[in-house]
Amino acid sequence: MTGSPSGLFGELFVDGEMAAAMSDRALLHGMLGFEAMLASALEAESMAPQGTADVIARQCDPDLYDIVEIGRAATLAGNPAIPLVKALTARVAAVAPEQAKWVHFGATSQDVIDSGYVHVIGCGLKLIDLRLVRLASAMRVLAETHRTTPMIGRTFLQQAVPITFGVKTALWLDPLLESRHALHDILAAPVVQLAGAAGTLAALGDEGDRVQARFVELTLGAGSSLIPWHAQRHRIARLAAELGILTGNLGKIARDIGLMAQTEIGEVAEPEAPGKGGSSAMPHKRNPVLCTLILAAAQRAPSLVATMLSALPHEHERALGGWHAEWPTLPELFKVAGSALAQTITLIERLQVFPERMRANIDLTQGLVMSERVSLALAAALGKAKAHHLLEEASRACIAQNRHLREVLAAMPAVTEHLTAEALADLFDPTTYRGASDAIIDRVLARAAQAPLPRAAAPTREYRIIDA
Repeated sequence: MTGSPSGLFGELFVDGEMAAAMSDRALLHGMLGFEAMLASALEAESMAPQGTADVIARQCDPDLYDIVEIGRAATLAGNPAIPLVKALTARVAAVAPEQAKWVHFGATSQDVIDSGYVHVIGCGLKLIDLRLVRLASAMRVLAETHRTTPMIGRTFLQQAVPITFGVKTALWLDPLLESRHALHDILAAPVVQLAGAAGTLAALGDEGDRVQARFVELTLGAGSSLIPWHAQRHRIARLAAELGILTGNLGKIARDIGLMAQTEIGEVAEPEAPGKGGSSAMPHKRNPVLCTLILAAAQRAPSLVATMLSALPHEHERALGGWHAEWPTLPELFKVAGSALAQTITLIERLQVFPERMRANIDLTQGLVMSERVSLALAAALGKAKAHHLLEEASRACIAQNRHLREVLAAMPAVTEHLTAEALADLFDPTTYRGASDAIIDRVLARAAQAPLPRAAAPTREYRIIDA
């Protein structure tokens, strides 16, 4: 990761790359890009004189503006677009007074801010997409490497039946692939905003429709909606929900690994590093700090998603608070999801796996976890109910006598009449009790290995006018 957020918590909750993508400068860059493209559209449709777009674009460099000063003025104005447009107009007027009137012509503050956030969202989604690709690659390796590594499956936190670590990893991966497709679709179909004061572009008169179409063409190339979304926020809410789902699935991975890393279980361990996971009081501790941070993100994300969903009912043609609630919330959700992704990449790429401990935990109950398999084998001869009852009786004896279930069964004539010692031994081999595990793993790996999704172009052309 590049860069480091300053502060007492360092990069525990947000990494430098995502912080930069969600920064005030990134938003300012997008807002100025909107103004530059609007000028281009006005000139292309012969509303503004030739040369207007170039004059305005030259003043759309984020480095020309004082973010702190704009923020101070935004406190009084109610949003940052108002002081930004004022500052941009002043700069244009200083070099070409006759063209200053075309700055922000026909637009409204929400057009500027919404389109600015389209840029920010695009930057964030590209970063998340890259991280999902990297994480998926690491998890594919883990699933294939441990395709046949037996471990105990657990339901209600209790031992159930053997599975493989490969199938567990594949089931971690599958929902992440779904998230990548969903988020990539959003990245590939950005929708900018140019609708004017109440969504009708009335200030542009009969030219409004043509200017808007040209603006979208110049900005995105094609494909963006020409319908105003000042008060229709379903796309933003859907994006928030997808980020929340992604973060929750990362939390599932962290939860499983944290439980598997418990001292008494010891099946996996987080990557080792000097000073990592220590305790201020207990020198022997090796805390699962990556899992802790991923789970912290998973616990924070739902409230942020809820804020975005609660902001959906905007009043009439412009929201009274709902739109404003989105401003700090969506970037924070990107930071939370991005941080969780970064931590999960580190966790999975360097995860320590201990197959011998996995096997030891299968054997912990002296064969009880294989009772289902033996019962099914006996059912063919005894019937399902009788076989089940026989295994219940044998399981109680196993616990009471502290003997392996195989030994108890080998001493029961009702069992040995139908199963030889060799057959019993085979039935207690967890490596051969995989069911459809290989098929499940193959399906997930095939999905992960499909041709990579196409890299989406930059979300809007205005953001390439001036390098961020």
